[in-house]
Amino acid sequence: MGWLRRIRVRRKLAIRACLVLTFATGFLTAPRAFSENCRSGPDLDDATRNALDAAAMHDFDLIARGDTPSLRQNAIPSLASDFAGIESLVKANQASLAGAKAVARAPFFLEADGTAPLAHAEFYCGVFGASGQTQNSAVFYLNNLAPGKYGVVILDAATAKGADTVSLVLEQQASSWKLGGVYVKAGQLGGHDSAWFVSRGRQFESKGEVHNAWLYYLEARALISPLPFMSTAATDKLYDDSQKMLPSDFPADGKPADFSSGSTTYKLTALYPDPVGSDLDLVVKYQVADISNTNRAYDSNVALMKALVARYPELRNAFAAVVARAVEPSGRDYGTLLAMKDIK
Repeated sequence: MGWLRRIRVRRKLAIRACLVLTFATGFLTAPRAFSENCRSGPDLDDATRNALDAAAMHDFDLIARGDTPSLRQNAIPSLASDFAGIESLVKANQASLAGAKAVARAPFFLEADGTAPLAHAEFYCGVFGASGQTQNSAVFYLNNLAPGKYGVVILDAATAKGADTVSLVLEQQASSWKLGGVYVKAGQLGGHDSAWFVSRGRQFESKGEVHNAWLYYLEARALISPLPFMSTAATDKLYDDSQKMLPSDFPADGKPADFSSGSTTYKLTALYPDPVGSDLDLVVKYQVADISNTNRAYDSNVALMKALVARYPELRNAFAAVVARAVEPSGRDYGTLLAMKDIK
C-alpha cells in the first residue's frame, strides 16, 4: 500500500504550495501549473463529458454481455495486443454484471503534457480545502504515463450480490475514446460493506487486537477505493484513522519488517487482507534468495504461517486462511495457502 502513502505526502505538499497563492479564498482548485492537469465537475465542458459517458456506457455494455472481441477492437493497441487479463476479468464478473444497470459518476479528464512518458504523474482533480480533499475531489497517481488525454469514468452497477463499481480508463485517439483499462470492484465482502469493516476494526481495537484492527481498516479502505491509484476524501480519512493503530512490527508503506521465529528471521515485505469469495484471507509476503527448490519454499511458508499465528493468535478471529508467498529478487514467488483451522 505504499502508493497511498506517496499520494498523501505529495498531496499535502501540493496543497500547501497552492494555499500560499489562494489563502484569502479559503478554497482552491486543483493546481494547474504542472505537466499533469485534470478537469472534472463544472470545469469539464459538456462535449467532453458526454463523449466520455457515452464511451464508458458502450464499453460497460460489452463487458456485461461478455463481448470481449468487440471490447478488444475498441482498446488501445498496447492493451489489445495483451488482452488476456481483461478477458479473464470480464469472464469472472460476467455472471454478476449481466443485466446490471450502470450509473456513471462525474467523469475525470486527465491531460499529460510533454514529449516523454511521465515517471510519476499526479493529477489533482476538483476543489481542495485547507484540510485537504473535499467531497468531489480526487487524486490520481500513475507511473510511466505517456503524454496524452485520458478519461476516468466510474460506474456504479447494482448487482445481485451488492453494489459493484466498474471503472474504465479511456485514452483519446483522434476523435475517439479507446479503452485503456478496466477495473471491477465489489462494494461488499460476504455481505459486509466498508462501514462494517470499520466497525469491526474498532471492536478489535477496543479489545487490544490492534493487528486485526489495522488489517480491517485496510479492507475498509479497499472496499471504497474503485481504483488502486485513486485517492479521495473518504480513503484519506480511513488512512489517517488507520495510521493511529499501525502495528510497529508489521510491514507498511513499503517498509519491510523483521519477524523472528527461533533461529530464523523472515524479512516481511507485505501483509494485507485478500478477499476470496465470501472469505477474507491474510496474505504475507517475505524475501527469500531463491524459490527453485519448491519443497524448501513450501516448508518455509508453512513454518512462517505457523509462527505468525502463534505470535498473533488474534488473527484466528479475523481471517479464514493465511497465504504465505516467498518472493525471490527476480520477483518470482511461491505461494502456499492453509485454512486457519489447519494451522496448528
